[in-house]
Amino acid sequence: MRINPLIRLAWVGLLAILATFTVARGGPAWAVGTAGPVIAADVSVEVEGPKTRFRVTLSKSVTAQVSLMEKPDRLIVDLPEVAFHLPPNAGRQQAGLIASYRYGLFAPGRSRVVMDLTQPATVSAMTVEPNAANGTALLTIELTRTERDDFHRAAVANAAKAAQSAIADTAPVSKDARPVIVIDPGHGGIDPGANAANGLFEKDLVLSFAHKLHKALEASGRYKVVMTRDKDVFISLGDRVRSARNVQADLFISIHADSISGGQEVRGLTVYTGAERASDADSARLAERENKADAVAGVESADMPDDVSDILVDLTLRETRSFSHGFATRLVGEFDSVARMNKNPHRQARFQVLRAHDVPSVLVELGYLSSKQDLDLLMSEEWRGKMVSAMSVAVDRFFATRFARQGAAAVLP
Repeated sequence: MRINPLIRLAWVGLLAILATFTVARGGPAWAVGTAGPVIAADVSVEVEGPKTRFRVTLSKSVTAQVSLMEKPDRLIVDLPEVAFHLPPNAGRQQAGLIASYRYGLFAPGRSRVVMDLTQPATVSAMTVEPNAANGTALLTIELTRTERDDFHRAAVANAAKAAQSAIADTAPVSKDARPVIVIDPGHGGIDPGANAANGLFEKDLVLSFAHKLHKALEASGRYKVVMTRDKDVFISLGDRVRSARNVQADLFISIHADSISGGQEVRGLTVYTGAERASDADSARLAERENKADAVAGVESADMPDDVSDILVDLTLRETRSFSHGFATRLVGEFDSVARMNKNPHRQARFQVLRAHDVPSVLVELGYLSSKQDLDLLMSEEWRGKMVSAMSVAVDRFFATRFARQGAAAVLP
């Protein structure tokens, strides 16, 4: 027997008078309602001939905007921050014009639903049905098939509007006297990353590990430590790199835990550095998959430029990659005594997140969620503690060597 989704909202105590709903259509987006804390208690997809209706039961009205994107065809639904209390399998089944959908926190105060479409479609209607008795609301988005040319024009218009309104904060932050380390927990929010058989998501595992590493490095007092995200929120690949450059980072460490379909026997930790040409086919495939993270969250992401237009920048890039390689070598050396290493533990590939020309950067794959042995280790507090200690030692030795090479006063033991 299915529980009425409205009952699930009872604990919220939503007995307040429902705010007035307004629906306005303007440009390529539709807007609905007011803002505030919102709970999504239930979702359903209804197919009726050429139309597909996506319905969400909410605790109150919201301001929602929809837009279209191509390659692949997607419908993007932007909302204020929403707590999605939905079944674990929500969004995985194809229904009508919706091949699948995913949802999550997209940015502080903003959530997003991304629907993969089976064919070009447009929003033909958007309505809200208030329930005055308990203060809930039913948001319905109706999709109707459209022609490819019409879909393309709408998607292009949406992309142009997004590009025009996107204003990046590039003001530099005052430099700390200590080395600045940026820890980058991969994925987040609407982008879950890989998932394990037990339901664990990569985004949650790497965030937990990043917090431990942050705490250990900061406790030493030797470094200023910054995280690209400290909660379950989506951060674009470009913004991860920009955040490192904005704080004039001396080291960037991206934390991941991949998964391979049918690859139970593939396991072990791997450290990656950036390169134009991948060291092997597996690394190239992994980089290609990771570089699609923005698309998963419904973000247009052009290939980031190398920014090597003059000889000075080119020399900086070469030196940065030398430092990156040196840190990766130290990491592998420290990990070797406490972790199961991949058969080729230091690899190279064209990861977008490692493309800052002036910030030494590495991407650490802690292990494979598809391997039970790796997963057991990744969930072990003892193992993670050893890994954090090993990384801390590698960081200390990296900076001690770097300062010596640069002829600066050594401030590290």
